[in-house]
Amino acid sequence: MSREEGPSLERLYSIRKDGSRRKLHPADVHGRFIRLRRAAFLVLVAIYLALPLVPVGAHPAVHLDIADRRFYLFGAVFNATDAPLLVFALLSFAFGLLFFTSWLGRVWCGYACPQTVFLEGIFRVIERVIEGPGEKRHRLAASPPSVQKLARLALKHLLFVLVSLFIAHATVSLFVSTRSLADMVRHSPTEHLEAFTWTMAMAAAIYFNFAWFREQLCIVICPYGRLQSALVDQDSLVIGYDAARGEPRGRAGHDAAGKSAQLPGQGACVDCNRCVAVCPTGIDIRNGLQLECVACAQCVDACDEVMEKLGRARGLVRYGSQRAIEGKPSTRPSRRRFAYLALLVLALGGLAASTLRRSPFEARLLRAPGVPYVVDTDGSVRNQFVLHLVNKSATPLHFRLRATGRAALVAPDTALVLRPLESVRLPVFLVIAGSAYTEPTEAKIVVSTYESAGAPEQLVPARFLGPAGATPSPR
Repeated sequence: MSREEGPSLERLYSIRKDGSRRKLHPADVHGRFIRLRRAAFLVLVAIYLALPLVPVGAHPAVHLDIADRRFYLFGAVFNATDAPLLVFALLSFAFGLLFFTSWLGRVWCGYACPQTVFLEGIFRVIERVIEGPGEKRHRLAASPPSVQKLARLALKHLLFVLVSLFIAHATVSLFVSTRSLADMVRHSPTEHLEAFTWTMAMAAAIYFNFAWFREQLCIVICPYGRLQSALVDQDSLVIGYDAARGEPRGRAGHDAAGKSAQLPGQGACVDCNRCVAVCPTGIDIRNGLQLECVACAQCVDACDEVMEKLGRARGLVRYGSQRAIEGKPSTRPSRRRFAYLALLVLALGGLAASTLRRSPFEARLLRAPGVPYVVDTDGSVRNQFVLHLVNKSATPLHFRLRATGRAALVAPDTALVLRPLESVRLPVFLVIAGSAYTEPTEAKIVVSTYESAGAPEQLVPARFLGPAGATPSPR
């Protein structure tokens, strides 16, 4: 690779001067960080596949039943009325991403982003097994068509399609449960056309992304890399090149004994371009921190491998803050990082408070249509309501209803049982004796469970209406 053809800060290496795409074939690399990343990929893929399979209670660990608006998460059950929890969860994720990016750089992109996990942990592994290491893949792609080349391509893409279908089915199972999905697969697609369409569309998107689009998703579509310049400061952990130690570049020299030695006036970098060859986005880390860098640390392992072979100290390309890499003294973290941390703590606090205060049931009182009140023959005033009662837990609940204050409760049943996630609309009446009623007031219905001592209860307020003075009525 000539220097004119190599990566630069002026243009993307994956895009040629004529605008066509240059497909990247990163060279294989060995080292401590690639081992750490592969272990992380294995754990994350295993967790993702286990979520719809491992039962927690009576349901999978994660089952997002959108059709019935019920969400099962690690034994807890949520419904559409738990929107505040979702808001706090999303805020916690967003502020957490901002804080950890300002502190640890793009560690999310390099180790935990689904794009990285599936591409480097599955699809690139398949490609490496069938077509060989990066250099061999590059030669194969540039070679003329042949039976062997077409056979390897056909096998690779067949496996890509199968893996894409598997991932798509695993994703759909999060929403319909694994048992339901297995039942759907055994029947004709027309019997479950909506689920079949979503699965095929998802599989097609996964195949297109990981078989062809690849690093372009990170470079062109994902906004996270563009936020990097606003989030990372001089004290954030990034991957950088020690220019003071590495420059000026030159070929590896030898001493009188024939061993590799660094020549006087020459930097440690031997300009082997190994850091460029292993980069999955095709950048030259020696040009400085760039938008396309996903902090995969493959250049760190590659450079360390070369330095060890030359008998030189590792760390020419390494993790560190920009100040540390440039040899400047570190300073205290920026105020912005403390602001992100404060926002993260507030969001987590809101999530924890909302979760702890969450009631296992919900009760709402709605005024029944028709006349607002009725004055009975004995002078008592009667208001009619509809009580909407929802059991939000995964177990049956026994409920008891009663009124407080001057009002008496009249209902078809003041003690009832609701199955898990069952809801009911119950007509109820509140009655106040004529001698006790003087003006519109607020009455309350107490909805409680009697599973055990200290069980939660809710006070449901109701605006009780009536005449200025209750009088007997022929009704």
